[in-house]
Amino acid sequence: MYTITALNKIAAKGTDLFTGDYTMTDEVSQAKAILVRSQDMQEMDFSPELLAIARAGAGVNNIPVDKCASLGIVVFNTPGANANAVKEIALAGLLLSSRDIVSGVTWAKSLTEDIAQTVEKGKSKFGGSEIKGKTLGVIGLGAIGVMVANAASALGMKVIGYDPFISVKAALDLSRKINLSETLDILLATSDYITLHIPYMSETKNFISAPQIALMKDGVCLLNFSRDAIVNEQDLIMALDSGKVHRYVTDFPNGHVTAHGKVISIPHLGASTEESEENCAVMAVEELMDYLENGNITNSVNYPNCSMGVCRTAGRIAVLHKNVPSMIGQITSLMAEQSINISDMTNRSKGEYQYTLIDVDSPVSQEDLDALRAIDGIISVRAIK
Repeated sequence: MYTITALNKIAAKGTDLFTGDYTMTDEVSQAKAILVRSQDMQEMDFSPELLAIARAGAGVNNIPVDKCASLGIVVFNTPGANANAVKEIALAGLLLSSRDIVSGVTWAKSLTEDIAQTVEKGKSKFGGSEIKGKTLGVIGLGAIGVMVANAASALGMKVIGYDPFISVKAALDLSRKINLSETLDILLATSDYITLHIPYMSETKNFISAPQIALMKDGVCLLNFSRDAIVNEQDLIMALDSGKVHRYVTDFPNGHVTAHGKVISIPHLGASTEESEENCAVMAVEELMDYLENGNITNSVNYPNCSMGVCRTAGRIAVLHKNVPSMIGQITSLMAEQSINISDMTNRSKGEYQYTLIDVDSPVSQEDLDALRAIDGIISVRAIK
């Protein structure tokens, strides 16, 4: 029996996938796995029983990923599950930044007399420009960035993409009409609109600051549907005041930028659609079930992807360990000493961590598992069955 805790409301379309082998609990200390969306887990204490955390979404800045890795807790996310929802709101932000729709709607709602006549006289204040033929720079060509780039191109925009780490899948999904920029500087200097779709991490904090803004066209519109800290907001406000940046659209309202007249603050609605929440929930639950039942890892942010399908042998052993020399040799030598026959095995590494899955022809005793745990560099050992 596997116990699961949900720290936030998780769509029933996902949790309904749990079979009779699973039970939901409110006691975090008893959980084998945690489902989470936005709750801050940075200061949480984790039970030795906890095996995995699944974030129903892409960003994991609310989870202490490195701490979890050191404790043998696999952290999953759901890349691409909310991509269409974010793509659609990014396109909405693009249109809101090109036409002064927000101010126009606010003004129209304030009118009480001779509304039709007043509208005709005053509407020119809220004009703007069309996006067709303009250049959009897309920074980050993951699942969301690719969809935004393709959609903007279909709307008649010239699109430039920048991502030095673009995956093969993303490259194949990208329209042939999208031009890839060799450098960030070229994209910044040639774009009328710039949209950010990169993950937040220490390397991307203040990714857009005064030096990058200085390279941009005068009157550029900047869209941020990644994370607020990716943009240096003090430098941004100076650029908005000077007119260097015409409009800033952000999905992350805060006390620094929200009140500024040239900022359109959307209340973090990027992935807040029924379809997106269901997609994320389903993917998160499926990842947890496959890991708990088969030891397979898919879409982990702190351990390598590694899969051997459904376990059909007498047993399977899952070993999380440090990525150091001779680990595999020590594991297999010990199993040979214990007369455990290995029928199949796979090993993958990610940074300083490795994951080894071993199918065996006979059940493994608790003593065998304890002997493996005693090897220096082993973080956790689990018998799948």
